[in-house]
Amino acid sequence: MKGTEVAQIRNVGIVGHAQEGKTSLTEAILFDTGVLSRLGRIEEGNTTTDFDEDEIKRRISITAAVACTEWKGVKFNLIDTPGFSNFLTDTRICMRVVDAALILVSAVDGAKVQTGKVWGYAEEYGLPVFFFVNRMDRERADLFRTVEDIRKSLHPAAIAVQIPIGAEAGFRGVVDLVAMKAYTYQTDGSGKFKEEEVPSGLKVRAAEIQHALVEAVAESDDALLEQYLTSGSLTTEDLRQGLRRAIAGRRLFPVLCGSATRNVGVHALLDLLVECSPSPLDRPPVEGSDARSGERIVRAPRLEEPLTALVFKTISDPYAGKISVFRVYAGQLNADSSVYNATKRVRERIGQISLLRGRQQTPVTKVGPGDIAAVVKLKETGTGDTLGDEKSPVLLEPLPVSTPLISYAVAPKSKGDEEKLSGALSRLLEEDPSLKLGRDQQTRETIVSGMGKVHLEVAVERLKRKFGVEVFMKTPRVPYKETIRGMASVQGKYKKQTGGRGQYGDCWIKVEPLPRGKGFEFVNQVVGGVIPRQYIPAVEKGIVEAMEGGILAGYPVTDVKVSLYDGSYHTVDSSEMAFKIAGSLAVKKGVQQATPILLEPVMAVEVSAPDDAIGDVIGDLNSRRGRVLGVEGKGKSQAIKALVPLAEMLEYATQLRSLTGDRGDYTMELSHFEEVPAHIQDKLVAEAKKEEKED
Repeated sequence: MKGTEVAQIRNVGIVGHAQEGKTSLTEAILFDTGVLSRLGRIEEGNTTTDFDEDEIKRRISITAAVACTEWKGVKFNLIDTPGFSNFLTDTRICMRVVDAALILVSAVDGAKVQTGKVWGYAEEYGLPVFFFVNRMDRERADLFRTVEDIRKSLHPAAIAVQIPIGAEAGFRGVVDLVAMKAYTYQTDGSGKFKEEEVPSGLKVRAAEIQHALVEAVAESDDALLEQYLTSGSLTTEDLRQGLRRAIAGRRLFPVLCGSATRNVGVHALLDLLVECSPSPLDRPPVEGSDARSGERIVRAPRLEEPLTALVFKTISDPYAGKISVFRVYAGQLNADSSVYNATKRVRERIGQISLLRGRQQTPVTKVGPGDIAAVVKLKETGTGDTLGDEKSPVLLEPLPVSTPLISYAVAPKSKGDEEKLSGALSRLLEEDPSLKLGRDQQTRETIVSGMGKVHLEVAVERLKRKFGVEVFMKTPRVPYKETIRGMASVQGKYKKQTGGRGQYGDCWIKVEPLPRGKGFEFVNQVVGGVIPRQYIPAVEKGIVEAMEGGILAGYPVTDVKVSLYDGSYHTVDSSEMAFKIAGSLAVKKGVQQATPILLEPVMAVEVSAPDDAIGDVIGDLNSRRGRVLGVEGKGKSQAIKALVPLAEMLEYATQLRSLTGDRGDYTMELSHFEEVPAHIQDKLVAEAKKEEKED
């Protein structure tokens, strides 16, 4: 690939709120650019980028998909991304590797919750943004109301570069305000159009809005502003070039309109993306660090630079195996070569390289700077790894990580499938970095955490379909602990005679509470050899094992000091086993007599919510036995800090979405353990006894 060819690449992320038409628009673009012979439909489950069974079933994008195509000599790498909140981590990762964002907004409902989130991601990565106001053919569709909504809720520099021809069901085309040309479309989905003069009924309105566009472009550039003030106008070419520079500098954000399902306005969108969206050459060079020295390294999108590529997505394909999707930032990657994984510090063998169009793979011999492609069956490489030249290895910034909001315990339905489940979960985590896997050592449960209940349900469905593992999914047990308030001195005696040698162990212990968080302390106060030295470790072992299994309600005992101070033994019948059992009996009796209580984990919670939902969120936290510590401003929202028992937070994500209209987020981490209220303790103890009887 020659250096000049990099200028002919456009990497565009198609983003927005769920069900705004991102996949339909991608499909229309692929159809209009000639790579599809017919237009797929979401309802028919035959679109190019929503090919996963879960996506077809739920009619939403669950995972991002790359689709390459060409228009007027320019190569497009489109990434159709999820808009449903549970799957936005994938969207955020993909926005890291594109050069521009195309945000879809409903002409009926305007900017929604996730519109604001993807706008935030575009700001995070400094991406130029284009808005496409979709569904102009729907009832109550209004471009101008939507533009005002975008200006108010996202950025005041959003500016219309088109106006619609016709309204609602009569929508049939657009007026291009840069060229002052009208395009009227057939409404049969064919994308065919006629270029015409601006309709007489729209000339005055078009002139007014074009004037506003010219002023905005002129004000974004000092030289153009001087020219505009001198002559009172800009030439079409000056307007076009000024708009391009203003978009690249994020000083203006153009708003276009159309209907993805009717394929109206799509060609005009493509034309503007060709003219005004940045190529990799127009974007800042990628920065990383030397994999050996840690020094800062800058790599420009040139062929002469050492290879630098980032794997941003992993796909588990039942036929092809593991597919690693990557963007090349510098240098060139050749098929049938080897490459250095700077993250894992291993060499990988590159076989076939493919360009992607949904699930379709087109083999190529090489990919150069700025391009996006895929390679199969890399052994060590995972999502977020940097591939490059071993002589000059660079590590790119890690991919963004989202904090899971909800957790469930999973267990295989078939006994003996534990190992199979473990392998399947590992492969699933390669595909989806927003999933997290853990093991609760206390409850012995496998815990899967994700961004919402739908996210985890999809993960469970994939475990079954892709890896043949069926699992139960249930709310994880709260890891309560037991401790004591009082003190007690008790005897633990084990004596058994069954003919022949018997069993004898006798110990006296004192149990007393320790300060919270101190764990367990064992003190040997035996004097005079009343218990032989070799049996004392057995007493401690029996105590520890009994405490691990729980005494009050089956939860581990903590913050207890046990002192062994007396006992007796038999020269023939005593053994380590007998004293171990005696220690176990003693501590069980001692804890029961020392006012046992349950402790629960209390989480430090930070909830981010919009101003209009703060009262409801605080009220809900109070109802969950939470203690609100304070509220502080955090950007366009408020951050509420609180301490809340974990038992009250297990399914909080769903409630928070309801309270905030899906505009809230939260994080939490363990703060401390504190005493469970008496009425809740009684309930937990009763449940534990019931389970014990059933077992």
